[in-house]
Amino acid sequence: MHDAIPVTILSGSLGAGKTTLLNHLLTDAGDRDIAVLVNDMGDVNVDADLVSQNTDLAVDDGVTELSNGCICCELQDDLETAVVRLARDRDFDHLVVEASGISEPRPVARLFTTGSRAAARYEVSSVVAVVDARQFHDAFGDAGVATRRGDSDSDTRPLSDLLVEGVEFADLVVLNKTDLVTAAELDAVEEMVRTLRPDAEVVRTEHSRVDPDTVFQRRYDPATADEAGWKQTLADDDDSHDHADHDHAHPETVYGVTSFTYRRRRPFHPRRLYTVLDDLPTAVVRSKGTCWIATGADLSYTLAQAGPSVRVEAAGPWVASLPEFEQDAYRRNRSDLDWDEEWGDRRTELVVIGREMDDDALIAALDDCLLTDDEMAAAWDDFENPFPTDAGNELVVTEPTR
Repeated sequence: MHDAIPVTILSGSLGAGKTTLLNHLLTDAGDRDIAVLVNDMGDVNVDADLVSQNTDLAVDDGVTELSNGCICCELQDDLETAVVRLARDRDFDHLVVEASGISEPRPVARLFTTGSRAAARYEVSSVVAVVDARQFHDAFGDAGVATRRGDSDSDTRPLSDLLVEGVEFADLVVLNKTDLVTAAELDAVEEMVRTLRPDAEVVRTEHSRVDPDTVFQRRYDPATADEAGWKQTLADDDDSHDHADHDHAHPETVYGVTSFTYRRRRPFHPRRLYTVLDDLPTAVVRSKGTCWIATGADLSYTLAQAGPSVRVEAAGPWVASLPEFEQDAYRRNRSDLDWDEEWGDRRTELVVIGREMDDDALIAALDDCLLTDDEMAAAWDDFENPFPTDAGNELVVTEPTR
């Protein structure tokens, strides 16, 4: 298929750094035209919004989002429709499919290698797994070996099984967040990864900084007999008649992962919000989105939490704070912008993902952080505020220690 469009499948656990890697790839794309499909678990596709800020293609749907499900099962038809539409409507060099943190990469790759409409237009060039080195070591370091721990008699499997499956299927493993582990721990993680997938290339990095040429390198050529590890895995499945993908259970069911979206049109008190973020329940695996915080600076804030790591960045001004002519221009280009007659785009919109979470308790804790009526009328500059007030600056609320 000389005219086939190459596809990179990007997988990794919740908060491993997939979207950060994708944004690096877009920023340093050079003369490549890259189309992106982003899958997110919640009904708000936070990752797609973050990616769209870094590519001109986003204006014309170069960034496609599939939300409120995972592309390895109930969104398979939507995935196929989306990638076929992209191939028909756009001229680009490479497609990157970023799977959600609970999507398994195997069914996604199979879509592009079977007799589907997508397979007729695309070919997989590489499967990339982003691994949080700290998370991986915490899951398997004591044992010194990474293995599946799921019990066939249990209703759910541990999330560590998802870490193993991603690595087993990759031909490039990005060991990310290496600054959060010791040198000995990092060596142990790499040894476990190489045991799981000996023929994969392994790259160590911080903040998902990887040379785009490394990611986009074609690792599988259908014209040769030297097949990539993931391709051979699919072939082995077919040979053994193990069609698990066709009877694929939803990862939310398999791994016991649930999510909810928190939306409010009232700002947080900065000190009270900090206190909640500093002590999130361990059941919360991942949370991300936009926050309206009464810091006195009319800025939107981006929350990014993955396990014990919680960071909040001052992202930039709200559209509603811009001069009226700029607001009008922006709103004309973003017809989907959620706009309130009183507050404009100022809002909080967070996706919270976890296992065995007490949703009601967490929502109540966040609601307690909202300004009271009296506080709404007060001078917000007077509130105790630990958050940055200059766009681009970030506050590390909590971070795992090495």
